[in-house]
Amino acid sequence: MKFSYLFASLLIGALSFSAVFAQQSKYVMAIHGGAGTILKKNMTDSMEAAYTEGLRQALQAGYDVLKAEQGTSLDAVEAAVRVMEENPLFNAGKGAVFTNEGKNEMDAAIMDGKTGRAGSVAGVTTLRSPIQAARAVMEKSAHVMMTGAGAEKFAKEQNLEIVDPSYFHTEARWKGLQQAKKQDSLAMRLDHSMNAESLELYKDYKYGTVGAVAVDQNGDLAAATSTGGMTNKRYGRVGDAPIIGAGTYADNNTVAISCTGWGEFFIRSVAAYDVAARIQYGGATLAAAAKATIAKIAEMGGDGGLIAINRDGEVAMPFNTAGMYRGAVKEDGTIEIYIYK
Repeated sequence: MKFSYLFASLLIGALSFSAVFAQQSKYVMAIHGGAGTILKKNMTDSMEAAYTEGLRQALQAGYDVLKAEQGTSLDAVEAAVRVMEENPLFNAGKGAVFTNEGKNEMDAAIMDGKTGRAGSVAGVTTLRSPIQAARAVMEKSAHVMMTGAGAEKFAKEQNLEIVDPSYFHTEARWKGLQQAKKQDSLAMRLDHSMNAESLELYKDYKYGTVGAVAVDQNGDLAAATSTGGMTNKRYGRVGDAPIIGAGTYADNNTVAISCTGWGEFFIRSVAAYDVAARIQYGGATLAAAAKATIAKIAEMGGDGGLIAINRDGEVAMPFNTAGMYRGAVKEDGTIEIYIYK
């Protein structure tokens, strides 16, 4: 009897130690590749594998930076986002959607949670890596945001890679524009008579963003977001991604956030900062704050999601759509990737 009791005690102790040890492996990065009507029934095995691999490559790129001796969260989020900008599956960089005029216009932002510095670009058409340009604005100019031709001129002066606009042309996105024009025309005629599924699909094709948030070995936070904007958007439209506090935000005292979805609602609700404010002034947990912000956007009539991380390595990835391309990596290198709700 004594032996059985001793064995049981040792077993419980070992299990408790294992649980504590497992909890010590905190998250160091989270990413997203856009939210929308992402349903298993509409996804082929090959497409699901391609998206999963794209997210994995981005997480690995960020993790490789974070595990390096001098790796910073700022370098990590830029590295992860640049991988997704090069992948035509995602609406950023190479995979940017088309405007109503048949152009690819991109926005991006990055923010350093340690210093509060931030940089962004909007409406750029010739910058291979918008997120790289956003960081250049942050570090090599006196400004936070630059737009259009001015942002491109600045990027050229910084020796960033300039490409012909044709670089961003992909057949899939071009076909998406043609379909979007048809759906926009139909929506204008039918207005609210469209059924719920049609309305969801109508909203879904319009939006897409990529983003990354990270915490490094020093406990410093950073966030980065990049997007091709809104399919069939009219001239001059800018979404939430390049707007600090709306689509992108980072503060070591609270949280780093990157958003994706219907930008107008994220701007109006100052979504990214709203999460931080709920934590700082309301005492909310990270999970509760992130969830409440997305619920608020839903109440306003918008949809989308966000990713958030704090200095303790806690991660939240709430969304109110059918799915969101998302993933996270722990400090031991364990990668987790999710697509559906």
